[in-house]
Amino acid sequence: MKMRPLLISPSILAADFSKLGEEVIAADRGGADWIHIDVMDGHFVPNISYGAPVMQCIRKCTAKLFDVHLMIAPADQYFAQFAAAGADLITVHAEAGPHLDRSLQAIRSLGKKVGVALNPATPVSVLEYVIDRLDLILIMTVNPGFGGQTFIQATLEKIRQAKALVNGRNIDIEVDGGITLETAPLAVKAGANVLVAGSSIFKGADYAANITALKLAATSLAV
Repeated sequence: MKMRPLLISPSILAADFSKLGEEVIAADRGGADWIHIDVMDGHFVPNISYGAPVMQCIRKCTAKLFDVHLMIAPADQYFAQFAAAGADLITVHAEAGPHLDRSLQAIRSLGKKVGVALNPATPVSVLEYVIDRLDLILIMTVNPGFGGQTFIQATLEKIRQAKALVNGRNIDIEVDGGITLETAPLAVKAGANVLVAGSSIFKGADYAANITALKLAATSLAV
């Protein structure tokens, strides 16, 4: 089976908000494959980040894919706003609305790629009847809401389960939370091919070195 490319999606939640556009440009030039945009509402998760207007402002700073992770509920009424603001891929949590299949159809109807995020306690089985609607499965490896948390080891089995469910389909498996030089290779070995990283990329001044180190570490356990 052909290996999917390893992609790094820096989470701008860890960037310096006082110069967010510059941070996005720096991550792009540093080798980011995607730009991960965490949208939090203070309701679905215990934190508030930013919305579509901020995303629209930074859209002009890069041509890289905008990987938009909606940690909001209800989510459906905001899909059009984020699509118009420049989202390329919109990921919604399985619990963010009463009708997951309808939500996924709504995102697709806007011409966007579609993802579903699973919290640490959400089983992979919720995807069984929507798997053929997906471009991406996002496995949360921490409880969503804050950056800088510690990777939950039990989620490695969920990554393996997601990989088995994908079964060769054209679907990326993304992981988000606690991704470091130590945990990245574990996630990739379990089946992930897209790594969201915030603190481990935006620390220090050399984002290119941080992205390169993460990619090298992620493949260190490859077999």
